Amino acid sequence: MGTKILVVEDEERIRNFLQRGLILDGYEVETAADGQSGLHKFHETTPDLILLDVMLPGIDGLEVCRRLRETSNVPVLMLTAKEAIEDRVAGLDAGADDYLVKPFALDELHARVRALLRRAPSAPPQIHSFADLELDTGTRQGRRGIYSFDLTIKEYELLELFITNPRRVLTRDVIYDKVWGYDFGRESNIIEVYVRYLRQKTEQGDMSRLVHTVRGVGYVLRETEE
Repeated sequence: MGTKILVVEDEERIRNFLQRGLILDGYEVETAADGQSGLHKFHETTPDLILLDVMLPGIDGLEVCRRLRETSNVPVLMLTAKEAIEDRVAGLDAGADDYLVKPFALDELHARVRALLRRAPSAPPQIHSFADLELDTGTRQGRRGIYSFDLTIKEYELLELFITNPRRVLTRDVIYDKVWGYDFGRESNIIEVYVRYLRQKTEQGDMSRLVHTVRGVGYVLRETEE
C-alpha cells in the first residue's frame, strides 16, 4: 500500500488538479467536496495526510480540523485563498500542521507534503527526559508526572528540539529552521502559537513552567525563570 492522501476541496477544478498532481507523484488519493464528506472519507480510508480547504460548504475546514484533532494526529495541510497572518494562525489554532495560500505552485505543494510526511530515520526508540518531563520517540508521546499527552507533528518536533537542547536559549531563527525548515514568515507568530500548545500540555494542574520565554531572543527549556 502506498501513501494515502485525502483532498477535501469544494472547487472541482482545483480538486481534480490536486488529485492528478498527487497521483503523478506516486500517492494514492481520495477526494471529498465538503466538510461532512471529508470526515466520513477520513474514517473510511484512514489517510496518511489531509489537504483541507478552509472555505467549505456546511462544515468549514477549521471545524473539520478541530474534529479530526479530537481523535487523530494525522498531518493536515490547510489550503486557503486568505493570506492574512490572522487567517493562518486561525488554521494553526484549529490544529493544522501547515498552511498554503492559493494560488500556489504544485512544486511547493509537493515539498510541503513531503515535509509533513517525512519521519526521522529509523532508529531504536528512546526516551528523552528533562526534570520530570519525558518524550518517547517511539510513541511520539510526552509525559510529565502522571500525565501523558499526544502531540501533533510540529508539537513533537518542537518539544524534541527543546528537550534535546536543555537550558540552551534557542533563537526564533533557529526554531524556524529546525522545526519548519522553510520561511513561514518571520512576521508571523507561529512559534508563539506552538509554544502555547506545548505549555497547555506540559503545565497541567499545578505543574511549574518548563518552556520559558527569553524576551527579544527566543525560548529555553529549564526548570526556573531567570
